[in-house]
Amino acid sequence: MERRRVIGWAARDSSGLLSPYSFTLRETGPEDVVFKVLYCGMDHTDLHQMRNEIHMTNYPLVPGHEVVGEVVELGSEVRKFRVKDNVGVGCIVGSCGECLSCKSNIEQYCNNIILTYNGTYKDGRSTQGGFSSLMVVDQKFVVRIPEKLAPEQAAPLLCAGVTAYSPLKQFKGSKKALNAGILGLGGVGHLGVLIAKAMGHHVTVISSSDKKRVEALEHLGADAFLVSTNAAEMERAANSLDYILDTVPAVHPLQSYLPLLKVEGQLILVGVAPQPLHFSSVDLILGKKMISGSFIGSMEETQEILEFWAEKGLTSMVEVVKMNYVNKAFERMERNDVRYRFVLDVAGSNLE
Repeated sequence: MERRRVIGWAARDSSGLLSPYSFTLRETGPEDVVFKVLYCGMDHTDLHQMRNEIHMTNYPLVPGHEVVGEVVELGSEVRKFRVKDNVGVGCIVGSCGECLSCKSNIEQYCNNIILTYNGTYKDGRSTQGGFSSLMVVDQKFVVRIPEKLAPEQAAPLLCAGVTAYSPLKQFKGSKKALNAGILGLGGVGHLGVLIAKAMGHHVTVISSSDKKRVEALEHLGADAFLVSTNAAEMERAANSLDYILDTVPAVHPLQSYLPLLKVEGQLILVGVAPQPLHFSSVDLILGKKMISGSFIGSMEETQEILEFWAEKGLTSMVEVVKMNYVNKAFERMERNDVRYRFVLDVAGSNLE
């Protein structure tokens, strides 16, 4: 089939500034889904990649891995989707399909995953993301957007949402009341609060200042708010939490938060910090505590979070912007000046 020329917005160097960029999609294969991009979420990882702060960046780079689109064409072997369906693509667009992770439906841990952007297809071509007019993706890495879920609402669930859902899924249906801590109230954190509350957990938001107290308690429905720089508050909260979902994408002191956990409590890292984090082994040993990590989610879990969101009638708190505002939006994201996720209206933007 003929290769399509599309317009995206790309970073050319480590300044991370985005501007229009024309490129061609790979040829459509029998297992591929071609879709017009409608919306794309904006993530802190985009900023890190655009600036070459993690995972050596290949420029020009078209970011975007919370992509919602409308199917315009299907490969001959695709049966699970139809033209005009709303579909989603998250952080990965390929894996080896043969390893234990792939065969166990946790393909995000395959050593040969193909990232949605700044990755490499098996033919050597670079992948480009959802800050573009059109994408072509293998059907195995495409999910269905439920009919009653608005596309701009679905976008943040494809990375931020499933990043919170995947590690919290282990607590779903727990027979005992769980006390949850959500550290950081950004894109992933606000979704973590909503997911944990919908699972029936008692949720404490942990933040470095009092600024987000009203938002956490009144807008998101958290049960408690804890200021990590307030020593008296932190001491009173010691040994109170079953788990902490740590969503902070920056360097921060883990030893401040480990005392909050009960015996056998878990600190789950999902925020990607660009430098190493530090803690004392004593804090783990005296309490049989655990630090673990979780990377996005599987394709199965990505579909699950979309269905969970629709079933529970949850609402993502997003600010929808046009592509010509994208550089300003990243500046604001860096200042935490967004409640809580920017979503690009790609289809409604002039990309030229």
